[in-house]
Amino acid sequence: MSAALTTATAIAGDVSTAVMDLSVNNIEVIYDHVILVLKGVSLQVAQGRIVALLGANGAGKTTTLKAISNLLHAERGEVTKGAIEFRGQRVDRLTPNELVRMGVCQVMEGRHCFPHLTVEENLLTGAFTRKISRGDLKAALERVYHYFPRLKDRRTSLAGYTSGGEQQMTAVGRALMAHPSMILLDEPSMGLAPQIVAEIFEIVRSLNESEHVSFLLAEQNTMVALRIADYGYILENGRVVMDGVADDLAKNEDVKEFYLGLSTAGRKSFKDVKHYRRRKRWLA
Repeated sequence: MSAALTTATAIAGDVSTAVMDLSVNNIEVIYDHVILVLKGVSLQVAQGRIVALLGANGAGKTTTLKAISNLLHAERGEVTKGAIEFRGQRVDRLTPNELVRMGVCQVMEGRHCFPHLTVEENLLTGAFTRKISRGDLKAALERVYHYFPRLKDRRTSLAGYTSGGEQQMTAVGRALMAHPSMILLDEPSMGLAPQIVAEIFEIVRSLNESEHVSFLLAEQNTMVALRIADYGYILENGRVVMDGVADDLAKNEDVKEFYLGLSTAGRKSFKDVKHYRRRKRWLA
């Protein structure tokens, strides 16, 4: 059974009724015409689901997201093989702003707020591609403040002087202002305290359940990501080496040992697992 069929079966229960928001089909990405970063990556995100893209630093998670959101050209990268489709339409040849208008937004790693603008001004930039009335704009702001009440309290503060967690909330809120049907979320837990990470992930879950926003979540924190995801893919060296239902991945012995530091024998030390690449069954 192919990865695509496995995904549809596991997530949707019935392949014939599954509606896929995103389909990434065997893409390769090359930087500077010589550096092969992604090597035949395929994945799918069913409509209204959360899919986790997991792997160590340098595995290709961010490159995958940028390939989907068409941000590679700014870094001298390009998709040289394969295709990317959103709701049945090929999108890898569109411009980033055209993709945003279709309903796909990326929240980049490192938050990237405009530090010299207030929190509310940052949020308003997210609605730049929408031609809406002042009343609709106000309603969109209130929607963001509903999910992020802390931002309402800090709306007049310069974003550069807010905490890392508040900047991450601002970045997600800015994406919501574009009224997306899918958000590509890159390393939302990076550099944040566990309590803030839990709060942000709970908001992601709430957005998914109440607004039916689909998420493709690139994350190194495997344990946290699998708690809220429906399905997961694991990248190694630019390839998908494992995929499955999130609960199954969390229980998988290889995943527990190589990404969580756990095994049937209990927690392992770094000394025991530092040469793990030689022992991974999927790299044999």
